[in-house]
Amino acid sequence: MSYISNITPLILTYNEAPNIARSLTALDWAARIVVIDSFSTDETLDILRAHPRVEVFQRAFDTHGQQWNYGLAQVQTPWVLSLDADYVLSPALLAELAAWQPEAGIMGYYLPFKYCVFGKPLRGTILPPRQALFARAHARYVDDGHTQILVVDGQSGQFKHPIHHDDRKSLSRWLWAQDRYAQLELAKFAASDQRFSRFNDWVRKQIVLAPFVVFFYCLILKGGILDGWRGWYYAFQRMLAELLLALHLLEGKVKSEK
Repeated sequence: MSYISNITPLILTYNEAPNIARSLTALDWAARIVVIDSFSTDETLDILRAHPRVEVFQRAFDTHGQQWNYGLAQVQTPWVLSLDADYVLSPALLAELAAWQPEAGIMGYYLPFKYCVFGKPLRGTILPPRQALFARAHARYVDDGHTQILVVDGQSGQFKHPIHHDDRKSLSRWLWAQDRYAQLELAKFAASDQRFSRFNDWVRKQIVLAPFVVFFYCLILKGGILDGWRGWYYAFQRMLAELLLALHLLEGKVKSEK
């Protein structure tokens, strides 16, 4: 017997009209879908309310961790599948979920990702696997810079097939979000000590290294150049995100020298 009926998808939204319908299409198996909306002003709510299995809760956004934890409190099933509004479950992953049975002692499962540019998955990107399927009673979120970390009390397993990260929002919206994320990363740097246990944080703190390292990594080491213009688009996106952070770091450095 399939265990998939014991999973509730949990999604965060804010002005996700270009994405949310595609995400919901791959969730037709779910008896209930919980969405935490940060008071969207586009057509997101209309799309959500037209879906019979979606239950929408609205909450003013403060941090990602707090928003996710609020969402967990609304879930009633033993297992949660946490998704961003631009995540689409691949057909192969849907089949894997349908056959899934929890393993003894495993309280969370990592799912691989494929980044998409205008709907086409890229060969290789810098998205690491995410622990997106987990036992609700054994997990909580904590904030980490512009994003969040899921803390799971128990062992973790691994799924084979990917979620597609397929964001169709405008480039202007992407730039707005990246600048906001950069400022949250700055706050994380300011709150942490100077040892920077994570290598990528150390590289970013050098200011000039990260934009060029990430561009080379995405385009050459991860094979983005084989994806044609979509690979270049992704590499430039990631480089620009690091440039925005570098500019904020430089701004702080220049101001401190006055």
